[in-house]
Amino acid sequence: MTERKPPGVDFESWVDRQIREAAARGEFAELEGFGKPLPAHTRRQCYKWSRDPALQPVPGTSVRSLSGKRPRSVATQVFVLQVAIVVLLAAGAVLALVLQSRSDVEREARNRSVSVAETFAHSLGLREALQSPDPSAILQPLTEETRKAAGVDFIVVMDTQGIRYTHPLPDRIGKRFVGTIEPSLAGQVHVESVEGPLGKEIQAVVPVFAEGDSGPVEALVSAGMTVENVSGLVDRQLPVILGASAAGLALGTAGAALISNRLRRQTRGLGPLEMTRMYEHHDAVLHAVREGVLITDRDGRLLLANDEAKRLLGLPPDAEGRHISELAELDGNLAGLVLSGREATDEVLEAGERLLVINQRPTRPRGRPEGMAVTIRDSTEMRVLSTRAEAARRRLRLLYDAGVGVGTTLDVERTAQELADVAVPRFADFATVDLAEPVLRGDEPTAAPGDLRRTGVSGIRDDIPLYPRGRVIDFLPSTPQARGLSSGRAEVIADLKKAPGWYAQDPPRAQAVIDYGIHSLITAPLKARGVVLGVVNFWRSEKPEPFDEEDLSLAEELVARAGVSIDNARRYTREHAVAITLQHSLLPRDLPEQSAVEVAHYYLPAQSGVGGDWFDVIPLPAGRVALVVGDVVGHGLHAAAAMGRLRTAVLNFSSLDLPPDELLARLDDLVQYTDQNGEGGGAEGGLLGATCLYAVYDAVARRCTVARAGHVPPLVVHADGRVEAPELPAGAPLGLGGFPFEAAELDLEEGSRLVLYTDGLIEDRARDIDEGLDLLRAALSRAGRSPEDTVRAVLAELLPVRARDDVALLVARTSSLPADRIAEWDVPFEPSAVGQLRAAATAKLEEWGLEELVFATELVLSELITNAIRHGAEPVRVRLLRDRVLTCEVFDGSSSSPRLHYATTTDEGGRGLFLVAQLSRRWGARYTPEGKVIWSEQQIPDLGEGDGGLAAAATAVDAAGAAGAVDAAEAPGPAGHGGA
Repeated sequence: MTERKPPGVDFESWVDRQIREAAARGEFAELEGFGKPLPAHTRRQCYKWSRDPALQPVPGTSVRSLSGKRPRSVATQVFVLQVAIVVLLAAGAVLALVLQSRSDVEREARNRSVSVAETFAHSLGLREALQSPDPSAILQPLTEETRKAAGVDFIVVMDTQGIRYTHPLPDRIGKRFVGTIEPSLAGQVHVESVEGPLGKEIQAVVPVFAEGDSGPVEALVSAGMTVENVSGLVDRQLPVILGASAAGLALGTAGAALISNRLRRQTRGLGPLEMTRMYEHHDAVLHAVREGVLITDRDGRLLLANDEAKRLLGLPPDAEGRHISELAELDGNLAGLVLSGREATDEVLEAGERLLVINQRPTRPRGRPEGMAVTIRDSTEMRVLSTRAEAARRRLRLLYDAGVGVGTTLDVERTAQELADVAVPRFADFATVDLAEPVLRGDEPTAAPGDLRRTGVSGIRDDIPLYPRGRVIDFLPSTPQARGLSSGRAEVIADLKKAPGWYAQDPPRAQAVIDYGIHSLITAPLKARGVVLGVVNFWRSEKPEPFDEEDLSLAEELVARAGVSIDNARRYTREHAVAITLQHSLLPRDLPEQSAVEVAHYYLPAQSGVGGDWFDVIPLPAGRVALVVGDVVGHGLHAAAAMGRLRTAVLNFSSLDLPPDELLARLDDLVQYTDQNGEGGGAEGGLLGATCLYAVYDAVARRCTVARAGHVPPLVVHADGRVEAPELPAGAPLGLGGFPFEAAELDLEEGSRLVLYTDGLIEDRARDIDEGLDLLRAALSRAGRSPEDTVRAVLAELLPVRARDDVALLVARTSSLPADRIAEWDVPFEPSAVGQLRAAATAKLEEWGLEELVFATELVLSELITNAIRHGAEPVRVRLLRDRVLTCEVFDGSSSSPRLHYATTTDEGGRGLFLVAQLSRRWGARYTPEGKVIWSEQQIPDLGEGDGGLAAAATAVDAAGAAGAVDAAEAPGPAGHGGA
């Protein structure tokens, strides 16, 4: 538009005509509203351009584009370039998608071929068909049916020579397979592309083993697809790919058009003259104000800095264009604020000797953040107030961190070290904590603590010449530490060179401390609840300024907070030590000797508080042993005491030789009784809700009877390393009442390991109980381990670093009593059979080399068999067991309970069980569903003891005579001694 408006022509009509003519020539094709009446502001702007002499063309020159017209606008060029890029990207994407689709389809064909071949190779009946007289007759229809169902083009079964049994083309059966079979004959899966009977094929060949997944290769199975079918799948996906690419191309073109429109609007309709004039005004105002201004882009690069900003910050003339982090003259705090991108209002920062007030806002030229605009005012007069505020903030932060970081555990030494660590380096360069010896043991310190032990040491360096950790120190009365311990007040030593009392403690070390550079000290007594626990020393070396009264006040507050934490840890240490001592006194120290099982055990108390887990091994008569493990609710002294009561109760009930389910029932009654009478200790006592597992292993029958009351089930590790979790009735925890307990019997081969444990072993914060059980199974699954090795393996796998609950583990490897150490006889139900049985027992004892016990055993058997015949019921059986002791057992069908009593001189009988008791190491009775068993144990004497058995028998007879004369009628004979 170079023509001026003629006089008398309407302005708007003239502008519309000029713009339309320019648009027809391609000069304003990018203007909005082309082909429609233009807005009034556009027409006015065009008029302004038409009257501006600076915009008139220079005579004799012309500006043309490639088409012979004026050059295209930047927006048009950007639009064309973007469309070209979008077209290229779309074409590349189509090509990539086609190639990727083809690769995916081929990979799917390979995977499907391998899957179908392996599935058919492991199918039921394949080996039987291969061994039949005509494998093709059986396999051909089966492979065709499977091929159609699996979506492959062929399934071929062949022998190891490659001769086909099956093929989709029947004329190919009996001919050699086309492809490589050597890797599959070696037991591998082989996939390849070959030119086969059906064309180009992708096929997989898998071996068929003679026995499961091992043994020699018996045959081969091949499955695959033709390349033609695979390519067909790709071709069917091609329309979708092309359609998606066309849609992407359309969206890209639309986006390019949108970007071009936005580019046109960014100039806001200003011409070059207006833009130049605006820049001049902006520059004049920017450098005239007495306030620093910085403008950065979104990447942190400095775009503009006015003269005041350069003066205040000391920026070089070439600062514009450089990144904020590259300007060494810029203070780090100010640089961090600018780069953070956050808004700031009157924020005070130090920059060298100046105190600057900063305001910062993001620039939003087009409605979105593009950079930061920062204004800076010099406010040096606020330095003093800011310094004080910052010091107060640091002190408050230190006290807060001390409250959070000191006392995280209930360990005295660790708490002392945390106090030293939190003070360095923010408050002191070195810190030491000295505690009284009784505090470390959990005891109350004396009124005037004597020797102190250095418990916490922290510093900015490790070569400090102070007393090391663990050193016992006896401070002289002249030292500030001793004065603080006696007065209870903190003291500051501004200059250690002028402190002769401190120097007299250890002159060589004191001189080394001074030479090291330490010049100031604060010593503060560590107190809690009015009791002095120790002393804390803060040392300064790096700062030239000594400690002052404000530092002393901060040290007193810091030590006062830490003192409560250390006293809490001291009290916990005392209670924890008492509970552990009580618990260890209640647990078995040395397990009793017995031959039924080989036992290893481990116990770990909880770190947070001693719990009530326990275990026990109780020898029972007749080659049996009871294995017990239990868990009491709660922690602390109450839980340990409750554990002791339950363990004692189990020991007492086991002496009655009760079955496991009946023993748990009586234990449940006991817990109910104590709870109802207020003796259970409530929630802390732990009796109510305790769990227990009681197992009895019989080495003769190799059978284990187990019952549990809410306890975690045991695990059985068989001799071959196989781990089994037997199905056992769970039972309710103790004390709930009204729920019966059931026992289960497990037949265990010799060498099996029975693993009993508490839930603390498998439960942890980092895993659930199922994961813990899996880890326990994995740790146990190895054959040939001893119980000790088993315990070590389990602990290495599952033991937590800091146990939240007690951990009890008991591993028992079973053994059996050899058959040549067992003798059994059925006894006829008549008195005359006693003599015959006595003679048979005597012969067996002589065979075992136990002639010393013949006489005593004859007396015991005579009495017990006579009692069974006179007072019992059929059937009657006798069993002798030679183990660590000689056990005599008499079985009968009666459930009447024998009783031992003293016979008077006038009684004609009643001395039989008294004789048995005198001749035996111990004796007793147990009950079975068929009746009862009276048993007696005799100690097997060592070789060379002579007639120990005769002497014992004589002593027993004398004792029986003292209780009441033995009548001639009760002398040993076929009928035996008088019944009890």
